[in-house]
Amino acid sequence: MDCPLRRITALSIALAAGLCACSPALNWRETHPPGSLVTALFPCKPDHHIRRVMLAGAELAMQLSSCTAADNVYALSRIDVGQADRVTPVLQALRDAAAQNIGGPTAVRGPQPVPGMTPHPLAQRLGWRSARQDGSTLEAQAAFFTHGTQVYQATVVGTRLDADAADTYFAALKLP
Repeated sequence: MDCPLRRITALSIALAAGLCACSPALNWRETHPPGSLVTALFPCKPDHHIRRVMLAGAELAMQLSSCTAADNVYALSRIDVGQADRVTPVLQALRDAAAQNIGGPTAVRGPQPVPGMTPHPLAQRLGWRSARQDGSTLEAQAAFFTHGTQVYQATVVGTRLDADAADTYFAALKLP
């Protein structure tokens, strides 16, 4: 004889397991990092931090928003360089630091048009692929762009990047 309570319990467990299996790995949300004019679409809820960094011979405050989803880190940083003549050296230093941190050859994936950005020849989307010491792969893509004296870097990094998720992340960036 089949017990109705046992049947309900089994159905509840099956339903809960089904709901867990269907939950998306990427939960996209529009985000406005504190103190920033940029709007970004993150696949997870980002944490926000400020840290001091040395770039192009100056110590600068970098605001960083980042989160991890589907084994990839999504990050957006902003630095106010304060003077227009500091934009290019800091933007170049950010690009160089990203290349050095990831390793491997730099591939220019194309221009990085962000609605509302200040046009700049170094506003590009770059990519890297390198091998770690343990033999695993590290992949990254980063978009660099500016708005006045604000220098931005949006990055996706992981063992294996989801190309569609990276495209969604970079395409959604916008400034007023």
